[in-house]
Amino acid sequence: MGTVETGGPKVVALGGGHGLYASLSALRRVTDRLTAVVTVADDGGSSGRLRRELGVLPPGDLRMALAALCGDDEWGQTWRDVVQHRFRSEGDLQGHAVGNLLIVALWELLGGDAPGSTVAGLDWVGRLLGAHGRVLPMAAVPMDIVAEVRGADPCRPDEITHVKGQVACAKTPGGVLGVSLVPADPPACPEALAAVEDADWIVFGPGSWFTSVLPHLKVPALARALVSCRARRVVALNLAPQPGETDDFSPQTHLEVLRAHAPDLTVDVVLADGGIVDDQAALDKAAQELGGRLVLADVAADDGSPRHEPARLAQAFVHIFSQ
Repeated sequence: MGTVETGGPKVVALGGGHGLYASLSALRRVTDRLTAVVTVADDGGSSGRLRRELGVLPPGDLRMALAALCGDDEWGQTWRDVVQHRFRSEGDLQGHAVGNLLIVALWELLGGDAPGSTVAGLDWVGRLLGAHGRVLPMAAVPMDIVAEVRGADPCRPDEITHVKGQVACAKTPGGVLGVSLVPADPPACPEALAAVEDADWIVFGPGSWFTSVLPHLKVPALARALVSCRARRVVALNLAPQPGETDDFSPQTHLEVLRAHAPDLTVDVVLADGGIVDDQAALDKAAQELGGRLVLADVAADDGSPRHEPARLAQAFVHIFSQ
């Protein structure tokens, strides 16, 4: 695979969870100048427990991003497995990820709520892991996602209700119409704003559309930076709808929802796997309405799962960035 030479473009990737893990696993093969800006609204599992007990940012998606940036050598693979390891016990450690505890420990040692301690802690973990890039939170405080949902109650299919919390939003029955954040104007991470302002490319997705990708556009200062920055923007579409969150969404529906949440945002490229596109003309039109062009590439894994193959996704990014 041909990759960009050492250095490469300055790329900021937005998202969270498994979707951001996929894009970072590809992008670290393409550029040495990579920053992940991560959603910090998780309220479930190990992250939710640490958030409630200690009042910290939920570390789980930050941990996954750091793990994705580990190299393919023995050091990188070993530390990736360590930070991703979850304890199995009958006690309080059950389900906790080692990386979550490591990140929170560094935050406490570096001063807890002291300015810059959150980013400094993540930078220390990145150095330990030999991470090929930097990981930053999208905001300086934990937040909650609130989804506007139609038909959450099957007996009232036209009723619109509000569902709070990332886990609840991801699993809600009915159709998600849009999301907002609580607090509505959280302080954006200053280092994340600086990375966006300095970027050559911004990558949105893949990932859970309403709970990982769109929240970045609901942080006012970050949204303004994403709209006004000089960088070019690429949207990497998912390989399948997210059960419960984007059931029955076509690829073009994802773009329509993006446009509704950020009407001032323009994109340069929409990347999709050709195997998921049933109506190329409709998707091409949706891309053009965002100001971009459609690029189709074979980026899916061979096993039939809705999972991006890192080497193929990297090759697609090389092609896009070289245009």
